[in-house]
Amino acid sequence: MDIGPYTLPAPLLVAPMAGVTDRPFRTLCLRMGAGMAVSEMMSSNPRLRDSDKSRRRMDHEGETGIRSVQIAGADPALMADAARFNVDQGAQIIDINMGCPAKKVNKKMAGSALLQYPELVEAIVSAVVEAVAVPVTLKIRTGWDPEHRNGVQIARIAEHCGIRALAVHGRTRACMYRGEAEYDTIRAIKQAVSIPVIANGDINSPQKARFVLDYTGADAVMIGRAAQGRPWIFREIRHFLEQGTLPAPLPRDQERAMIREHVAALHEFYGEVMGARIARKHVGWYLQESDAGRDFRSDFNALEDAGQQLDALEQYFANIA
Repeated sequence: MDIGPYTLPAPLLVAPMAGVTDRPFRTLCLRMGAGMAVSEMMSSNPRLRDSDKSRRRMDHEGETGIRSVQIAGADPALMADAARFNVDQGAQIIDINMGCPAKKVNKKMAGSALLQYPELVEAIVSAVVEAVAVPVTLKIRTGWDPEHRNGVQIARIAEHCGIRALAVHGRTRACMYRGEAEYDTIRAIKQAVSIPVIANGDINSPQKARFVLDYTGADAVMIGRAAQGRPWIFREIRHFLEQGTLPAPLPRDQERAMIREHVAALHEFYGEVMGARIARKHVGWYLQESDAGRDFRSDFNALEDAGQQLDALEQYFANIA
């Protein structure tokens, strides 16, 4: 799939997830076979650019692959300025967030709240596209609520304004993450526009990825929550799409080495104190299906020291081996 001048090596994208898709996680997913990883969303508010959180979210040092940076906001002029700023920082693609259902985002009339106002959508998209020379993409939901699924209308606006690819989560804002994602609206959107469409929502296995691609006609799939604690899902899906068969499971020693490497990368990226805290949720995701890991996760979450975390993981893996 192409996005402007960029060709993705695989039709698999890592969904932007606040607090998750930082540089260590993006790097890991790309290594596991993802074709592109979209960064955590950056606020369009210029006063927030100097915060530690924003500086880390802008950090792409040494990162391979296409640099796609997501921005969020409701003011067309501020969004255009944020797009220019991030391109100056090295962004190769700007992604506009109109899919986040979080209340703290929506109350600022950003994220999926914007789907209620097609004219504002058009103003924002037009301003951002005109502001930068790089491709601009858009992420949306199917609508504001089940009674107002206006995804097709928004998609047509996006295409008309110059959006180069559109990611669609198969739920409305009101649905949050409840129930099952629906793909009929994504299918209708794909039939209504000529730009690449990326299907998102509940894609948690190679077989599900194949089904969604076939059913919707989408050009690619985007994986979010299913990659938490399982970044090798990209390896599995990519092999299945290319070969038609499931790959051999990732050897257990490689899986464990990857977990240790990820935790160490978090320590380095955030510093030992903050990195140790952030590592807790990732280790929880990695071990959530392990009965043996239940007690260990409780002990691990009490550790404040980065070195102790790595030692504890080493001991845990040695014990269950």
